[in-house]
This record gives sequence, C-alpha cells and structure tokens, in this order.
Amino acid sequence: MDEERKTFVKKIMRFLPMLTIVLWFSVTASSVCAKAWVSQSRLLNHAGESYATAQDPSYQNYDLALREYMVHRINKRFGIVLDPKIYSGFDLLEIEALFKCKKKEEPFDIFLKIFPKHP
Repeated sequence: MDEERKTFVKKIMRFLPMLTIVLWFSVTASSVCAKAWVSQSRLLNHAGESYATAQDPSYQNYDLALREYMVHRINKRFGIVLDPKIYSGFDLLEIEALFKCKKKEEPFDIFLKIFPKHP
C-alpha cells in the first residue's frame, strides 16, 4: 500500500508542472483573444449606420474604433506598429491590403509614404 502511494505521488509530481504550463498558456491566450474581441466588437457596434458628414460624432467614434482595430491587426499580422492617430481607418485598410501584396524584399516604408499623415 505504501509503495502504491509513493508511485501515485510521483505521477502527480510529474503531471503538475505540465498542467501548470498548459493553464498558464491558456490564460495568456485567452487574454490576447479578449483584447482583439473587445476591439472588434466596438467596431461591429457601428454596423449598418450611415453618417451625414465626417464631423458627425458617431462617424468619429466609428473611425476611431476602425483605426484601433486595424492598427492591432496590422501589428499582429505584420509586426509593424502604427499610430492610430496618424492614419484614417480607411487608409489603414488600404495599408493592410498593400502589405498583403508586397514582395519579401520590399520594405514597408515604401507603402507608408503613399498615405498622408493626419496628426
């Protein structure tokens, strides 16, 4: 009986570090996904709306949500950190499309120079 107990404890001691690592990765991954989900859900809140002008406060909220989401997506996909205050949401959509089509040897800066910066 005592030998069985020692064997059981050894198995648990081997399993415990692996379980800890798996749980840590799960928590980390879920927090990253949650950030992306919150950003995307803020963007989807504006689905189906129409705006009279670019000065409309609802449009500005939509553009801000789009810029933050696109900056996050470009950073995640290409490793390029862009400032959401510099480019409009639609510019960021175009920038992402150009980054997808660029050749390996082409630098990202070439494509960023095309777009006007709005401080």
